[in-house]
Amino acid sequence: MKETRPFLMNLLRTRSVTGHTADAMKMVREKLEETGVETRVSSKGSLVATIHGASDEGIIVSSHIDTLGAMVSRIESDGTLKYRCIGGYTPNSIEGEYCTVETFDGKLLSGTILFSKTSVHAWGREECSKKRTHETMYVRLDETVCSREDAEKLGVSTGNFVHFDPRAAEMPSGYIKSRHLDDKAGVAAAVSAAEALSGRKLPRTVHFLFTVHEEVGHGAAGWLPANVTEFLAVDMGVCGSEQASSERKVTICAADSSGPFNYEMVKKLMALAEENGIPWVVDTFPFYGSDAAAALRMGLDAKHGLIGPGVDTSHAVERTHLEGIKAAADLIAAYALS
Repeated sequence: MKETRPFLMNLLRTRSVTGHTADAMKMVREKLEETGVETRVSSKGSLVATIHGASDEGIIVSSHIDTLGAMVSRIESDGTLKYRCIGGYTPNSIEGEYCTVETFDGKLLSGTILFSKTSVHAWGREECSKKRTHETMYVRLDETVCSREDAEKLGVSTGNFVHFDPRAAEMPSGYIKSRHLDDKAGVAAAVSAAEALSGRKLPRTVHFLFTVHEEVGHGAAGWLPANVTEFLAVDMGVCGSEQASSERKVTICAADSSGPFNYEMVKKLMALAEENGIPWVVDTFPFYGSDAAAALRMGLDAKHGLIGPGVDTSHAVERTHLEGIKAAADLIAAYALS
């Protein structure tokens, strides 16, 4: 985890909203190539890093680089901006968040996401307490902007990406809190496992897949390596009062909103975690989908499973622990060697 921590922190601070992931993809690709892992990028933009094994029969270990974000949908007459969501999240989870609007010519403009009636002094408590919807939220630019024309002179346009400030911070206790730990914690675990496996004798060929459209539902749909018989998604474990997942353990998911994962794979992952002394739990996620389901819907004929470090308050300002990331990396490595 010594090298994984700074890599993760840099990745968290690198903008990678779905549809705009090139900088983060470059960072992941360079990290993998440093260890001699063979990489290629698909036409769609997914990265595949392959470690060849004794058999051409392959397994995919998938995580996603893309994150939640927004896009400017309209410039209002007063120069404030309306947005459309990229990915699924509640307005409450982004209220008051600092953000960056990126113009088509690459200019970065600071802003804040606000409720239309935020000031209790201007509107009173009753108005300020009304339900938030994305329609009642807006982006306030930190520029002298009083009209649509003012915003347009800055280069702002419908279609500009809105990046949320990740606020990434690491604690002495080993906790990491930030937006976008879904799924950059999983990416860090996968990269750590790939580094540990590079140069090892593997029974099967392992393809590490890093997708860039998971948050909008079709990340792993598209080109995939041939001769794949198993697909292991590495994504966050959902922590909550009614969930079993823990930030300090790897979660083995038995079922999500798409249904049960392959029973043989679930049991195999449980056995591998137990045999290798890896802290683990089994959980189910009722409001959750992953790239494993996207691959199967595309027609992939393979067993599928899902694991990941536990992440608290998902799709908001999230938190995980380095122990959970290490547990996920260790289980990926044990799975690849099995």
